[in-house]
Amino acid sequence: MIEKYRKKIITLSKVITFSIIMLVVLALVIVISLVLGTADISMKDIIHIITGSAAPDDPSRLILFRIRLPRILLAGLVGFALSIGGVVFQSILRNPLADPFILGVSSGSAFGAVLAITLGFGFAVGVPALSFAGALFTIYLVMTIGARKIGMESSTILLTGVIINAFFSAIIMSFISISADDKLHTMLFWLYGDLSQSKYSQLFIIAPFILISSIILFGFSKDLNIITTGEENAAQLGVEVEKVKKVSLIIVSLIMGLVVAFSGLIGFVGLIVPHLARMAFGSDHRLLIPTASIGGAIFLIVADTLARTIVSPSELPVGVITAFMGAPFFILLLKKRGSQWIRS
Repeated sequence: MIEKYRKKIITLSKVITFSIIMLVVLALVIVISLVLGTADISMKDIIHIITGSAAPDDPSRLILFRIRLPRILLAGLVGFALSIGGVVFQSILRNPLADPFILGVSSGSAFGAVLAITLGFGFAVGVPALSFAGALFTIYLVMTIGARKIGMESSTILLTGVIINAFFSAIIMSFISISADDKLHTMLFWLYGDLSQSKYSQLFIIAPFILISSIILFGFSKDLNIITTGEENAAQLGVEVEKVKKVSLIIVSLIMGLVVAFSGLIGFVGLIVPHLARMAFGSDHRLLIPTASIGGAIFLIVADTLARTIVSPSELPVGVITAFMGAPFFILLLKKRGSQWIRS
């Protein structure tokens, strides 16, 4: 009994320690990202703005607080959400290739958002609502088609997700091809994962949902640890497997719906970051969930900083940068698939 509590204290200590380290790195990345950009803003300028010694009409103040900061914070929240979604999918499906983008959840969410735009719905309620509905519908399709009597066939689910992803992408392209010019640019926003339209109002909508959802998912960390060893084994150990799967997938769908509604399609974050976190911190979800989530925020902020500076004064969609990083990583996982994972 004493040994059991000692292990709990050690685990909690590791979670707090590594989470603080990751948060410090995140803070440093945010500061560096604030400095970098087309407009020349130095650390000295930032300090003057923060301390109030800069002139009220200083253009650097507008660039910093109205353009760069909300974009960086949105990138962090989106990366956080995509990464935690990847952790959950890989755990439940016990497949290293699973992530919201590859399984078609992001495309289904984007389809809902594009449909809302076509119907003239607003961004306050209509777009996020249909985006969430699209993500939830995609999850239902993937799980229904890929399910079997006992557990889920991970390979079938993965292939089903790829097919559904292609199907929704085709529907989105058909919407774009027949859309009026005034809606065309807005729809293309979803396809390329553009964060340039970020606003503080979006952060106030997304942040509470992501915070609450991540707390709930962290509460399932022990169950996810057991589920990765096999569903039958988890059921024998008292885990309510179906309940954990359904609740987790619905929560991830909610997060994906909100994220895609405001950031568009950004792939591979949920694939790359969980694996990097797993290699660095181990596979215990009590440690993996917080470190991978914060790592996702760091990763996407870095990717978006590259997207807006690498071809300055023009900029690339952040989805292009994550795809350049993610495609080789995906191929590497395909070659090594199953080496450290239990096959279904």
